[in-house]
Amino acid sequence: MLDLAFGEDASRKRTGNAAQNFSILGKMALNLLKKNTITKQGIKGKRLKTAYDNNYLLDILGIKV
Repeated sequence: MLDLAFGEDASRKRTGNAAQNFSILGKMALNLLKKNTITKQGIKGKRLKTAYDNNYLLDILGIKV
């Protein structure tokens, strides 16, 4: 699922712990997007909406304004 959502196979992170660190961050982001049921969209649509809408981003992160 990470490869479909984040293109992990095409990643150029090879040095040190970068690949593992970004993999963990990607898994956390994917879990947050999956957990959110407000929007009936796929992961790709939720990622785009999160990028464009700050209120939706805060909702995904669980931050109340």
